[in-house]
Amino acid sequence: MVKPRDLDPTASPLDYYGSELRRLREAASLSQAELGSCVFVTASLVGQVETTKRVPTRDFSERVDAALGTDGHFSRLAGLVLRSQLPTWFQPFAEMEARASYLSTYQAQLVYGLLQTEEYARAVLATGVPNRLDDLVAARMERQRVLGRERPPLLLVILDQAVLCRPVGGRKVMRDQLAHLLNCADRRWVSLQILPYEAGEHAGLVGSFTALRFDDDPEVVYTEDLISGHMTANLEIVREAARRYANLQAAALPEGKSAELISRVMEERYGDQAESAQLGVA
Repeated sequence: MVKPRDLDPTASPLDYYGSELRRLREAASLSQAELGSCVFVTASLVGQVETTKRVPTRDFSERVDAALGTDGHFSRLAGLVLRSQLPTWFQPFAEMEARASYLSTYQAQLVYGLLQTEEYARAVLATGVPNRLDDLVAARMERQRVLGRERPPLLLVILDQAVLCRPVGGRKVMRDQLAHLLNCADRRWVSLQILPYEAGEHAGLVGSFTALRFDDDPEVVYTEDLISGHMTANLEIVREAARRYANLQAAALPEGKSAELISRVMEERYGDQAESAQLGVA
């Protein structure tokens, strides 16, 4: 059992979650072991969450709500806690992304975060801060809950063909990721286009960017450099981003042809036949 320590609930969302878990567990006259038994985890894990040594998952939070009868209290806190695990410079964008009614993005290197599978995200994030890998993966998956809302944002995505061909995480991870893209593309509010190599020089050579539109706030454009991300509502930049995105849409394959290319790459590069051919050469 983790030794209790004083928490300052105002220090961070994680500290607030831990203090609330301890307070409401004790109010229910449950030990850490007893609560752990109710939610199918160890007493040690409950103690680690209470002392901010572990970040609670959404599944854990939902089971705690059921066990303590807290009417979704911890489930609501989970989103705040998980978002707080994102890099500090990225958190403002994640908050804006969650409020946007319209997202349009061009990605030159990687699948857009909202469309990544868990294993693809894990492989990507492992290149950065692997000691916090589980927390970062959970935070990225939490971002994707916006797509499950009753009224999800309209999502327009253009991926460079290089994204499909870069074997992030290995053959199986990529096969599953491309299959996931095809499933996402079937959703009525998602538009997915691939910018083929044949497009040559294009308006996205300066790099990836994302535009966010809102019902009641000015449009924002987001870009990243090596160190951090940048958001701006500068009208000239917003207009330039819109112009470049329109040019990219025109140069990209139509949605149907894009799906065909994704399917072809999935089979030719990551399918069973490709694996057998590679083994034969070896």
